Amino acid sequence: MADKIRIGVFVCDCGSNIAGYLDVKELAEYAKTLPNVVYVKENLYTCSESGINEIKDAIGKENLNRVVVASCTPRTHEPLFRGTCGEGGLNPYLFEMVNIRDQCSWVHMQERERGTDKAKDLIRMGVAKAALLEPQEPIQSQMNPNALVIGGGISGMTAALALANRGYETTLVEKSPQLGGLLLRLDKLAPSDMDAATFANQQAELVKKHPKIHLLTSAEVDAVAGYIGHFNVFARTADGEENFDVGVIVVATGAQVLQPTGMYGYDGKTVINQLELEERFKAGTFSAQNVVMIQCVGARNEERKYCSRICCMVAIKNAIAIKELSPSTGVRILYRDIQAYGMENEALFQKAKELGVLFIKYDPNHPPRVESDKVMVQHHLLGRELALPQDLVVLSTPLIAGEDNETISKLLRVTLDENKFFLEGHVKLKPLDFATDGIYLCGNAHYPATAREAISQALGAASRASIPLSKGVMTAEPIVSTLVDEDACRGCGLCVALCPYGALEIQHTEKGRKVKVIPVACKGCGVCAATCYQHALSINSYTDQQVTEQIKAFLRG
Repeated sequence: MADKIRIGVFVCDCGSNIAGYLDVKELAEYAKTLPNVVYVKENLYTCSESGINEIKDAIGKENLNRVVVASCTPRTHEPLFRGTCGEGGLNPYLFEMVNIRDQCSWVHMQERERGTDKAKDLIRMGVAKAALLEPQEPIQSQMNPNALVIGGGISGMTAALALANRGYETTLVEKSPQLGGLLLRLDKLAPSDMDAATFANQQAELVKKHPKIHLLTSAEVDAVAGYIGHFNVFARTADGEENFDVGVIVVATGAQVLQPTGMYGYDGKTVINQLELEERFKAGTFSAQNVVMIQCVGARNEERKYCSRICCMVAIKNAIAIKELSPSTGVRILYRDIQAYGMENEALFQKAKELGVLFIKYDPNHPPRVESDKVMVQHHLLGRELALPQDLVVLSTPLIAGEDNETISKLLRVTLDENKFFLEGHVKLKPLDFATDGIYLCGNAHYPATAREAISQALGAASRASIPLSKGVMTAEPIVSTLVDEDACRGCGLCVALCPYGALEIQHTEKGRKVKVIPVACKGCGVCAATCYQHALSINSYTDQQVTEQIKAFLRG
């Protein structure tokens, strides 16, 4: 005979985030009336040390075999509360979380009574589901101890070296014949004033000589199959095709500079972009008496709404280089806003002013006009138009997503943002991880970054990738898809086609075509179970019966 269901409900004030807008005491009293609830506690902060200890104590003292926490979002706190249940002696998956902050107090701040009633509905539904929860065990899978890094710019080389120095065999795939990426075309790196190409070539030599790094240049990834711990990769090289297995993948494909064709009379001679200016520095061919730099060219508009972040600092760095090379040259920077974040960048901004660089704010509704020997600009503060002499105009254009991003996103089943940069799993919780386990990102593939930021991100991505590699075994959440009725499965393949994580495949069995779930690759999104018209698939902890009981509980309200 099964144990009697004994549910403990913990209602969180979340300081004033919840208690300031909902009647939490009323919620706690209401929870006591629900079926199978034997213990209720209101906490100021359930996630605090005292709140956590109260959950663990109640599990033992009240003999709880289910726990419901009504508080904030599961995205941030569910792992904490699950771990707490485990420490208290309860299977972590006999836990249900109800989000009464985001879904009630934050969206019904002016409707205290109605928001409280909605929170009662959610708690009632959570309790109904909790009564049907079953114990689950984490899924484990052996890890292939090798890594793949896609992209041989500074972030890709840094990530590959970091992984290789930890002892993991690493394959680095770079589509160009030479390592280094954009750094090879830059002059100096600010604020260190280090020669960019020299630094890139030094890193490239370390990569080439490292015994743990297998380097493929003039190569592209053609196909990727599998999941974390078991990725099978096909790479096309100049000598043919290579096939190898890896456990993790780091995407460091970089970005490209927007060519401002058709903007401000761009011709690559008297109107150039910042990258072409740096190439003139490198070649020793820079010559001008009056330079006008125009910021935000091709960015922060309807086509590209984002700020490329680094353009202002590139302009300031290059303006300083011009003044140090030719103090008599006039340099004027026409800007909308200045991005000089951080103490070192702010110091460079001040240095540029001290050297005589003039900064003029313009109104984007009245952009500058480039004429044959001058630039006309409406001065934002003076309220009148200025004529600035020029024999060289430099356009600061944004970094844009790499041309291969869409192809790679489809190969790896990872997402892009609206600007076609790669999108992280969570901006705060997983800034260097994709939603797909075992794949990480860094550098300009993610978003425009300075060389220093790209290096930091690469080290972070390598560190994240090292976690599953070092364990040798991948442990995944057991809330995944399961084939609950093999006989019902028709082997139609619709679920396989729709799975965004490649966690399903069709196999030929004695009973015919049947779907097979790869649990470690599954993220429990539920697309397959919702699609299966035969109800052959289900999601652990989100079964049809559990969802049905939640709906019934809501309707009882």
